[in-house]
Amino acid sequence: MKVIGMTGGVGAGKSQILSYIKQKYNSRIIMADEVAHLVKEPGQACYEKLIVLLGKEILEADGQIHRGKMAEKIFADKELLYQVNAIIHPAVKEYITEAIAHERKDQKLDFLFIEAALLIEGGYGAVVDEMWYLYTAEEIRRERLKEARNYSDEKIDQILKSQLSDEEFRSACSVTIDNSGMLEQTYQQIDKKLEEYLWNKEKNMQNV
Repeated sequence: MKVIGMTGGVGAGKSQILSYIKQKYNSRIIMADEVAHLVKEPGQACYEKLIVLLGKEILEADGQIHRGKMAEKIFADKELLYQVNAIIHPAVKEYITEAIAHERKDQKLDFLFIEAALLIEGGYGAVVDEMWYLYTAEEIRRERLKEARNYSDEKIDQILKSQLSDEEFRSACSVTIDNSGMLEQTYQQIDKKLEEYLWNKEKNMQNV
């Protein structure tokens, strides 16, 4: 099983590409954002710590953490945001590391993809076998964010400034997939890499 981390700027189209991979290949996709919500649920790693830090007013009637109330509280306070990230990010990484270990032991998958906005900054290069950068031209990403999320130019500027540059993404990743053209062209790039891995895997098994 090959473990691949996929990263890229906001609006690059990571979810769509990973959906294609999931449908076509014997693979599992782990989205760090989804794990971050999971570890905040009652009984999970971050639940009690977040309540102690933020107070019971962030809870819904059923005991779940209310995303909106939590977001409202932490984004108005940079120190609180830092403390919350210090609770959630290690828990997410631990969950993903354990999932990788489980799948390696199980030996049923060909590929395990990890998607996270902060894949590089979070040190996931040491956890995965290789890092992929999904590149999409900035003007295309801007259009997508305006159409799909109704973001203003000002908000997009703010997000882009907070993320790594194209050069930083490329230098940290061994594979770059260009998603600026037609989807079929992107899929062809994906297929070429993954089919190559599968061919090498089969070849190695025959040589054993």
